[in-house]
Amino acid sequence: MSANIAVFVSGGGTNLQALIDAQNAGTLSSGRIRLVLSNRENAYALKRAEKAGIPCRTILRPKGAPLSAFEQPALKALEEYKIDLIVLAGFLSILSEDFVKRYPNRILNVHPALIPSFCGKGFYGLKVHEAALAYGVKVTGATVHFVNEIPDGGQILLQKAVDVLPGDTPEILQRRVMEQAEWILLPRATEMVSQKILQEARQ
Repeated sequence: MSANIAVFVSGGGTNLQALIDAQNAGTLSSGRIRLVLSNRENAYALKRAEKAGIPCRTILRPKGAPLSAFEQPALKALEEYKIDLIVLAGFLSILSEDFVKRYPNRILNVHPALIPSFCGKGFYGLKVHEAALAYGVKVTGATVHFVNEIPDGGQILLQKAVDVLPGDTPEILQRRVMEQAEWILLPRATEMVSQKILQEARQ
């Protein structure tokens, strides 16, 4: 028995790959990735999912269309695959309050900074690392947290610090934070929450 996981992606899928690798290694054993859902049709993450034999869906939201144009088909897919846990892995869209409330403490996100620093609306991808370098911090890192109606505002599950080094560019720092924090924390938090889901199911 395992918790059914859906991973939402928008880009290259390095965090998805970390989850797939953890699943293959047995460190993510209480949950199983059943679905990868993308809001971009050319996301390389979809190729990673296909290679791992994981079903994929792409749901495009036409320009100017409401969030429901993505969320309604997404909810149908989640029901179809009986999804227990959603993991946002480089998913570049903010989910609506209505959507989030359907999955309380069942949506995980990894943010490439130590929340509450460099987080909230507008802080994603390289922009986070650009802000950290501009501010001159000596330590940054990553945070895995539950998703609620406030961007990056949900309960923190895990954090890991990463040093900022002289000569860092946003790209170099981004890579270090991924390797030293994101790819370690996200599978660990996913296993933690999957275990909890299984415990609750047995009660």
